[in-house]
Amino acid sequence: MKSILITGANIVNEGSISQQDILVENGRIAEIAEDLSTKSADIHINADGKYLFPGLIDDQVHFREPGLTHKGEIYTEAKAGVAGGTTSYMEMPNTVPQAVTIPLLEEKYARAKEVSLANYSFFFGGTNDNLEEILKLDLNNVCGLKVFQGSSTGNMVVDNIESLEGIFKHYKGLLAIHSENDHIIAANLEKYKAKYGEDIPIQAHPKIRSEEACYDASSRAVAMAKKFGTRLHILHISTAKELSLFDNSIPLEEKKITSEACIHHMWFSEEDYDTKGTLIKWNPAVKTANDREQIFQAMLDDRIDVIATDHAPHTLEEKRQVYTKAPSGGPLNQHSLVAMLDFYHQGKISLEKIAQKMCHNVAILFEIKDRGFIREGYFADLVLVDLNDPWTVSKENILAKCGWSPFEGHEFKSKVTHTIVSGHLAFDNGQFDESKKGERLKFSRKS
Repeated sequence: MKSILITGANIVNEGSISQQDILVENGRIAEIAEDLSTKSADIHINADGKYLFPGLIDDQVHFREPGLTHKGEIYTEAKAGVAGGTTSYMEMPNTVPQAVTIPLLEEKYARAKEVSLANYSFFFGGTNDNLEEILKLDLNNVCGLKVFQGSSTGNMVVDNIESLEGIFKHYKGLLAIHSENDHIIAANLEKYKAKYGEDIPIQAHPKIRSEEACYDASSRAVAMAKKFGTRLHILHISTAKELSLFDNSIPLEEKKITSEACIHHMWFSEEDYDTKGTLIKWNPAVKTANDREQIFQAMLDDRIDVIATDHAPHTLEEKRQVYTKAPSGGPLNQHSLVAMLDFYHQGKISLEKIAQKMCHNVAILFEIKDRGFIREGYFADLVLVDLNDPWTVSKENILAKCGWSPFEGHEFKSKVTHTIVSGHLAFDNGQFDESKKGERLKFSRKS
């Protein structure tokens, strides 16, 4: 592997910013010091005036492979993430076929090894009847178990209470939950169908996938986790009401129940349905401006532990269908860091907090081995940013296979200039080097 010397960078890491040089050798950070200018390396990056973050770790993406590759592929979506500073991702099991057996899960790992420019891990999927297979998982080799309490593909909604309790009681790894009560949602949907038929106004989405549906499912999951001592992680919090379920009084390392905020729930509100329509149709739904502000505050004060994207591409043709047929989800991973940096420019968050929520805390929460921090001996997963280089999102620079973005037309104030993945300079000012692929994430867990 080529060695890399980065000089003059403002390093954003572990709660502070300091100007230092970094030497990367054999895929890892070999040395960090104030002046390494006398060192030789194959690649020299002059980072004067720029800011160096640990590579982002996105704990929730849907890359659509296998089975749904007209929407996205591991190759295209990982590449889009790398352009946005994401060096590692954890992908969800609701593909076709679903990753609900170990052989099917390992097929996804094999594919990622061939094509993924970023580092990778894949969630195993829980169903009503695969507990025996779940308990065979090597917890140091898989990021976690995903259970859908809300709508998903095929049989992936775990709605049998005995099956759900069995998973909570017996699975000893990290259990990631999509928490929405399908019964409440179904009843709400029928009311709106009775009034509008299939062409329900998109503005009704947060009323159909309501605060009540989210809180009911999340509170039940938290109660069950407390009953069985489960390591529970609740994904994409979308309501202010749910925030009462989470604690910021203990260190993250000691938390048994953690939570995540997604970019779209901190950026958009129900007012944006008027202009964005089904392009911002997600599950859980984007809700009120108050929900948005309260989620952002909870992220700042550590009731919410990490920031992710829930990157979930669909084609424009699919999204432009009537409400009941338009799928939920959208592409986000190319723009997650620059979106948070816009919040920095607005004075809403510090650079150090961004690194904590998108890098450090994800590594801590999932117990990822040797990643998520800028430390000597750790893998060199790094992203270099010019904080003051504005650019506008357009179809010409969108890299997700679906070819659109809810941010299209928005001018971001900051730009990712370089992304280093496991010591390999994968992205350099718009150019990719795909000669080396990412690596499988490993985890340091006791059981």
